[in-house]
Amino acid sequence: MIKYLEKSARTEDAAIAEALKELGLDRDDVSVEIVERAKSGFLGIGASPAVVRVSYECPDAEPVKAPAPEKKAAKPAAAKTKAEPAPEKKAEPAVKAAPADEDPAYAEIRAFLTGLLERMGVSAEMEITPRENGGVNVNLTGSSMGAIIGRRGETLDAIQHLTNYVVNKNSDKHLHISVDAEAYRSKREESLTKLAEKMAEKAIKYKRSMALEPMNSYERHVIHTALQNYEGVTTSSTGVEPNRRVVVSYVRPEKPDNKPKSREWA
Repeated sequence: MIKYLEKSARTEDAAIAEALKELGLDRDDVSVEIVERAKSGFLGIGASPAVVRVSYECPDAEPVKAPAPEKKAAKPAAAKTKAEPAPEKKAEPAVKAAPADEDPAYAEIRAFLTGLLERMGVSAEMEITPRENGGVNVNLTGSSMGAIIGRRGETLDAIQHLTNYVVNKNSDKHLHISVDAEAYRSKREESLTKLAEKMAEKAIKYKRSMALEPMNSYERHVIHTALQNYEGVTTSSTGVEPNRRVVVSYVRPEKPDNKPKSREWA
């Protein structure tokens, strides 16, 4: 008798491994059909796992006759009561409603991000505030911010890029919109600044250049800014996206000029 088992995981190999582990079988004991291949999506958005169907042979079990049920005295039929339907749960909105007197640009930002979060299946509270340079800060808070931030903030960067594109595409004046989640960017800037200073100390100690891991343009900008006035080092970027990185280089101090100066005679 042939039986089937479906499993899903990030990759086809991982799904097959989980199925074999559950069945306690080897790879040669089963046949595998790829139902759906894994999709990585765009920066984590729209990703879907792989689904496999494993078929295996199971020996037919001999039918076992069930004992005849004992006859019991018939009980008077109880009056049937119509069960009341359970109240339907209303879906929680992805973002709370905007104030009635909200700025039109803020309302457009809120509307776009609300629709995007609904498609991602994430509920969040949204706070929109003005920036000192005339831009806008958007901070999202909630219980599922890991899906919003993504690996090293890649999903958050993609959301910010899409928001800026949608809001500014039909506008004559460009509005810079910074999208953050649970203050991730400020925490990331703090850790990058500490990393930059640590690498600068190493460059000075060993008198050599130190290359950092590949970073996006925003993170590279944080490193350059943190070390722009750091004495003894200079920074530069090398490589091509997405493997472009910052190099912290040691700068030799200028030697004083020991040549005797000519005397001036009155």
